[in-house]
Amino acid sequence: MLNTLHRFRPFGESLAAELAVALLIFASGVAPAESAEPAFSVLVFSKTAGFRHDSIPAGIAVIRTLGQQNNFSVEDTEDASAFADEKLARYRVVVFLNTTGDVLDAGQQAAFERFIRSGGGFVGIHAATDTEYDWPWYGGLVGTYFRKHPVIQSATLNVVDPSHESTRHLPIKWKRTDEWYNFTRDLDADVTVLIRIDESSYRGGTMGADHPISWYHTYDGGRAWCTALGHTIESYSEPLFVQHLLGGINWAAGVIQQ
Repeated sequence: MLNTLHRFRPFGESLAAELAVALLIFASGVAPAESAEPAFSVLVFSKTAGFRHDSIPAGIAVIRTLGQQNNFSVEDTEDASAFADEKLARYRVVVFLNTTGDVLDAGQQAAFERFIRSGGGFVGIHAATDTEYDWPWYGGLVGTYFRKHPVIQSATLNVVDPSHESTRHLPIKWKRTDEWYNFTRDLDADVTVLIRIDESSYRGGTMGADHPISWYHTYDGGRAWCTALGHTIESYSEPLFVQHLLGGINWAAGVIQQ
C-alpha cells in the first residue's frame, strides 16, 4: 500500500535509513521546509526481482527529506499495481530506485508507457539499468542496460556538462567511491551525457573514454534522467550526490527547463 510518511520496515533497515537522513541534514545544515502545498508528487518504486541493494531504505529516506525541503510530496512502494493509469496520474515523476529484474507485467508496462507519453518524468538510480531487459521501450527510456561491474572502489568522474541542474554544483573532477557499472551498449545519439568516468582511475572499466555515468534525454513525450551512482548506503549521506539526485528529480518534473 502506498503511503507518504511511514511504512513498517525491519529495525535494521529503519535505523540505516534514519541514519542516512540525519547525516544528510547535519552535513547540509538545511532543515526541512515548513509544510506547504506540494508543487508536484513523486513515486519511488523499489521492487526487486533480482539482487536487492541494502541502500534502498536510505535512498527512500533521503528522497523523502528532499521532498520536505523542496516542496514536493513523496510516496514509495514495491507494489507494481501502482502502475495503473488512474494511480500514475497522481505523480509528475516516477523514480526507479535500485530496481532489478522483471518488475512489471504487460499491463503495468503499458500504463507506464502512457504515463511517459503524457509528459511524465522518469528518474533511474543505479540498478534501474539492471531492470526489464526484455522490454525494448524501457531500454530506450533508461538508455542502456547493466552488463557487469568490478569491485567497489574509488574512481574519478569527469563532469562533462556542468550547466545542468544536477551537475552545476559538482567539481569538474569528482573523486568518489561506488560500484562502477559497465553497460551493454553505448547511449543513443539523442541522449546527453552529464558525467563520464575516467577508466584510468580505477580497475575494471570496459567502455573506454566514452563511459557514461549520468545522462538525460526527452523520450516518447516525457523526460528521463538516469545516474549509475547510488549503490552504497554511504552515497545517500553524501551531500554532492544527494544534490545530484535533487537536480535530476527537478529536471524530470519539468521544474528545470534545460
